[in-house]
Amino acid sequence: MRLRRLVARNLRRLRKEGGLSQEELADRAGLNRNYIGMIEREENSPTVDALEQISNALGIDPVTLLQDR
Repeated sequence: MRLRRLVARNLRRLRKEGGLSQEELADRAGLNRNYIGMIEREENSPTVDALEQISNALGIDPVTLLQDR
């Protein structure tokens, strides 16, 4: 599986499990809502910095975004 797809799938799942909209997650992470949507749709690859911001906002270890479940 491509890493971009894996991150997108995990991000979407974890965001929904946390009961967050894309806008809420983006606000917590200090990112643009459109950027979160683009990551989830596999239109954009997140930077390492963005992965850190997203994982902090979700309260998870960044590695969780890269794990194949």
